[in-house]
Amino acid sequence: MLAAVLPFLFLIIAIPLEENDQIAFGIAICLVSLIVGRVFNSRLIVIILILSSVTMTARYFYWRVTSTLGFTQPIEYVLGFLLLSAEIYGVTIMSLGYFQSIWPVKRTLVKLPDNEALWPTVDIFIPTYNEPLSIVSTTILAAQSIDWPLNKLNIYLLDDGNRESFKKFAQDAGVHYLTRTENTHAKAGNLNAALKRSKGDYVAIFDCDHIPTRSFLQMTMGWFLKDHKLAVMQTPHYFFSPDPIERNLKVHGHIPNEGELFYGVVQEGNDYWNASFFCGSCAVLKRSALNDIGGIAVETVTEDAHTALKLSRKGYNLGYISVPQAAGLATESLNAHVNQRIRWARGMAQIFRIDNPFFGRGLKLGQRLCYATAMLGFFYSVPRLIFLIAPMAYLIFGWEIYQTSAMSVFIYALPHLFMAQVAGHKIQNQFRHSFWGEIYDTLLAPYLLLPVLVAMINPKAGNFGVTRKGVTRFEKNHFDFPIAAPTLALLGFNLIGLGFGIFHNVYLEHGNLQTTFLNLFWVIFNIVILLTCLYIAYESKELRSTPRVEMELPAAIYLPNGKTLYASTRDFSSKGFSLQLPPGYELKAGKTIEIGIFRGVEEIRLPFEVKTGGNILGLQIGDLSVQDQRKLVEVTFSRADNWAQNWGINRQVNPLTSFKELMGHALLNHRRLSPSKKLK
Repeated sequence: MLAAVLPFLFLIIAIPLEENDQIAFGIAICLVSLIVGRVFNSRLIVIILILSSVTMTARYFYWRVTSTLGFTQPIEYVLGFLLLSAEIYGVTIMSLGYFQSIWPVKRTLVKLPDNEALWPTVDIFIPTYNEPLSIVSTTILAAQSIDWPLNKLNIYLLDDGNRESFKKFAQDAGVHYLTRTENTHAKAGNLNAALKRSKGDYVAIFDCDHIPTRSFLQMTMGWFLKDHKLAVMQTPHYFFSPDPIERNLKVHGHIPNEGELFYGVVQEGNDYWNASFFCGSCAVLKRSALNDIGGIAVETVTEDAHTALKLSRKGYNLGYISVPQAAGLATESLNAHVNQRIRWARGMAQIFRIDNPFFGRGLKLGQRLCYATAMLGFFYSVPRLIFLIAPMAYLIFGWEIYQTSAMSVFIYALPHLFMAQVAGHKIQNQFRHSFWGEIYDTLLAPYLLLPVLVAMINPKAGNFGVTRKGVTRFEKNHFDFPIAAPTLALLGFNLIGLGFGIFHNVYLEHGNLQTTFLNLFWVIFNIVILLTCLYIAYESKELRSTPRVEMELPAAIYLPNGKTLYASTRDFSSKGFSLQLPPGYELKAGKTIEIGIFRGVEEIRLPFEVKTGGNILGLQIGDLSVQDQRKLVEVTFSRADNWAQNWGINRQVNPLTSFKELMGHALLNHRRLSPSKKLK
């Protein structure tokens, strides 16, 4: 079908049109696509929108290359081709993304045999290095609650910190404790050392803050028995705490989390091409396949993606099931978030440098493109920075790095940009709101530039950096000037360009007015994005020692007088609960009462201290035995229905609404930085 329509597509892309005809053509394509996208909801419509977007993009670039590169000055030549290169990168990533997500695989449960004797043995690895025991213990106890025959399940606490308190907890909980004398190859080395000291048929890996539900193995293991070439079954990384962007902009639960695009759209698309990545946690791996490639990859700091690439080269299948079966903690500070993304970017650049998916044996075309998309996607820092400073070339210096009229840019570029938004919205809206990707990319671009370039030159440079969880607390609101410095510099440059352009080009009437306004609109868009990024650096106060999960669970309060009062939780953590009493009932603080928490017909009763009285109680959990802690985890964090019920039900908005909300964050958040406002 594609071959049949290619000649017609070429005519659409290359045929010259008069200005009015091009305007009419662009409007017609955009309107029809917009109406079709809103009225119909099928995969065929998504494919049509993708083809329409690619066609309008190709038409724009055909015009761009043939009509806008007539430079007259050397500086214009250099800057003009830098801008064109940045545009080519953006379109390449967009097109690869379309390819990646053209036909997502929606896997469902594969039932295990009724005879449990046929079920394989599974080792659960929980690696840790410097995280607090309060975080790790919850994951250990949840792993013990997984529904699997006890004689076929072994849990290993892999402590690279070699801490006596962790060893004692492992003994008390009844799990294996493994450590080693050296920390070579960081997490990958820790996992490989455990592989040599265990013998289960399969290995399930959880980062120490990723708490599994009891149904984790029931949801994943059936696929291995169905497909004997399957080496990895990955599940989403779901976060019950807000990342610093969500927390500081106060959009947690209102805007989809950054990772949801990857786990909600990209991984299902990768699965069609047999290239769904191992992501380091919340996954099951086949031991024999790992042995076949020499264990977890140690050559790069992104050991997970590199391990998946090696398995693919060996001909193994990789799978992904988009049902959250574990939940963890997001990065707790902007500084930690940036450092984590630097490690990811460096690792992907290392793989691209030393084990490039375009070369070598064992990969099919779809796999090569999916792996390459993941790696090339982290090179966005260079084009992003170019887009942030490009309009100043004309506004401040008068250099014309885009050799054409503003009207021509408008009538060719706008359909390309509009169709990209329409198609992207149709594909991603459930897991990513329009324009929010600009925020994440702009915020991180200055920090990723050097690590990515260095990794391409010297892939051995840089060390593995552990992202610490459960330890960051902010006693008061504060603005992180060091982390915001690049954003401040870029914002200042754009504000200078805005002011100079208005005064010099508009007020004094120097330069072409249409070209000036085009660049001014570009600068204003940059300023909106940069202002939002700036406010993210305003770290909000956080005093809680453990993040809360907002969830309503049935509960019962057993009063000293023998009466029972039924209530429900508002939220919970490993340290306490918030409990909503029925209307008209209140309890005083300072008492210790027995609370029952229900999971179906099952109930656990534990003593809680009432720290905050009233109709909404603040309850603190006292010292519990390991057995009672395990019971509490079973009815809270490890419930099978915890995270899946909230997956993919984000509020959906159209691109215009999304941009309006973004404008609101950019223009209204300055109130939080007002010196007259008392920070508590």
